[in-house]
Amino acid sequence: MDRTSKLLLRKVIIDFVCLIIVGLAVLMFYCFGKPYKRGFFCNDESLMHPYLSSTVTSAMLYVTGLFLPICTMIAGEYLYRRQYSTESSKVLFGYTIPPWLWMAYIKVGTFGFGAAITVLITDIAKYTIGRLRPHFMTLCVPDINCSLPENQYRYIEHFSCTAQGISSKLLKEMRLSFPSGHSSFSAYTMIYLAIYLQLRITWKGSKLLKHLLQLICISMAWFTAMSRVSNYKHHWSDVLAGSSIGTVVALIVVFCISDLFEERQSSCRVEKQQPTGDYEAAEAGTQLSPGS
Repeated sequence: MDRTSKLLLRKVIIDFVCLIIVGLAVLMFYCFGKPYKRGFFCNDESLMHPYLSSTVTSAMLYVTGLFLPICTMIAGEYLYRRQYSTESSKVLFGYTIPPWLWMAYIKVGTFGFGAAITVLITDIAKYTIGRLRPHFMTLCVPDINCSLPENQYRYIEHFSCTAQGISSKLLKEMRLSFPSGHSSFSAYTMIYLAIYLQLRITWKGSKLLKHLLQLICISMAWFTAMSRVSNYKHHWSDVLAGSSIGTVVALIVVFCISDLFEERQSSCRVEKQQPTGDYEAAEAGTQLSPGS
């Protein structure tokens, strides 16, 4: 194996190991994490909302949040590299990797790493804080007589849930309100996608098309966040914190890991160095002629 292939293979292996480490940490929280046992006040009206189904389910969130940006980045890199081919092809085990495929790997890889980081940061806060969801009273029905005077305005830590037919998963989930995972994940994926569209859509046929697509991305994240409040899955502060986490991680990944706009500036410098067309050269010569 030649030195170039070794370096390329080492880079790919290290990238996958980093992604797997973060992914395993997320999986450990999901399978074995135990949220902090937080108590409640009997007169806390924010915990007395009904239990409703989610408008945006977890399946919808993760399929859309991953599938849409990844497909967009693959198509975007392919179309962009066909028009602006400045990188040389990579060679691995004697096989030539086209520039667009290598750049798509980098874009999708950093995007996936950022998504995993977003989920991990969110889960660390969820399990550390253990905030009760707005439907806690409805879902749990704690064995505390809140009508008794001695239970009024008393912080109750020791209780058991008496609701029938409630799975252990739901009993665990009712303690994972802060911050909102839907809000953080949708904010990260859609803001990252909106910034990527700013980088890759260079079509001059319309001034507003790119910004319309970006508006759709941001609106999807906004709708997801608001649905978590209207479905009584989270308090408004949970959604605010989750959206903030997703936004901050997206900006860090874009400007510090992916370096998307440094790449844009390099492409602009290459375009400026390209020779002008015949018409532009003739026009410039006419403007510089003595008779002009």
